[in-house]
Amino acid sequence: MLPLLPSRLLHLLPPEKAHNAALRLLRFSPLSLRPPALPVRRAGIEADNPVGLAAGFDRHGEVVRGLLGLGFGFVEIGGVTPRPQPGNPQPRLFRLAADRAIINRMGFYSHGADAVARRLERYRNRGGQGTVGVNLAKNKTSDDAAGDYAAVARSVAGLADFVTVNVSSPNTPGLRALQTEGELRRIVERVRNVSPSGAALWVKLCPDLGKAERAVLGRALATMPVDGVVVSNTTVSRPAGLRSPERDEQGGLSGRPIKALATEALRDIQAASDGKVDLIGVGGIENAEDARDRLEAGASLVQFNTALIYGGSLLPYRMARELARSMEPARSARPEAGAPVPAYSSVAQQ
Repeated sequence: MLPLLPSRLLHLLPPEKAHNAALRLLRFSPLSLRPPALPVRRAGIEADNPVGLAAGFDRHGEVVRGLLGLGFGFVEIGGVTPRPQPGNPQPRLFRLAADRAIINRMGFYSHGADAVARRLERYRNRGGQGTVGVNLAKNKTSDDAAGDYAAVARSVAGLADFVTVNVSSPNTPGLRALQTEGELRRIVERVRNVSPSGAALWVKLCPDLGKAERAVLGRALATMPVDGVVVSNTTVSRPAGLRSPERDEQGGLSGRPIKALATEALRDIQAASDGKVDLIGVGGIENAEDARDRLEAGASLVQFNTALIYGGSLLPYRMARELARSMEPARSARPEAGAPVPAYSSVAQQ
């Protein structure tokens, strides 16, 4: 049986080696955990529950079946670049255990779109079920970001239930400069033109945007052909109070320390978009309470990644189960006409 993650043995390994070992274990995982049903139809997808895996864990689409077997309602693989690229030099992944956090500067380490598409096709041909998305990325040396995103989307067309335009990783030079209304609109239109009509299109933003930038992008995204906005990616900021000696490493910080920043960014985007686009809450989510907080702040779905390292392989199942139990009263309640309904209740009722 798959050992609970993290195990003491895995944490004795350097972070990237431990991650690769976890992926090998998941390839042979017999688990097929099914939390109590909490079906959701938001952000252009249908999922068994609103708890998803964020991009960055299964970069190459190697363990989709194993991850869905942990109880996730949906998984997002990648980032995936059009052409294979090795990413940044090692070491590039750092475990901040005292802070329950990670710093990464992977730099879109990718096997390339063709390899990922072949794996997804094989998974689907073997009867693989579940909601699977692909995080779209650009090659480091490319001068045509929109073309790169569209190329990956074209490669996985008909295989992925959703694709996410990632313009927010801090580890590819110039990528975050694409977080402007003009650039995003051009990219979104290119990707939408090559995506099947039934596939959802998401955009992933960073948490380091200022309030004015969030306001502009929130209003703009509400007018674009997108189904969801992911808020947020990793941060280049370093919140006060970090204790781990690795805190000064360059790269994007994820995990518990970015919880407040990610929630603030979500609220700002939700307010600016006036609720006209579904939001996916990411960043510092570690348990069902965190997930509920993000849903109440305006998210329709939630994702996590870093918490899997510290919370273990049963975390997705436990989180989805506890959400289902806590939402049961909201699902059966019949509010009076005109009474406000919490965001998490609307998720349960979809």
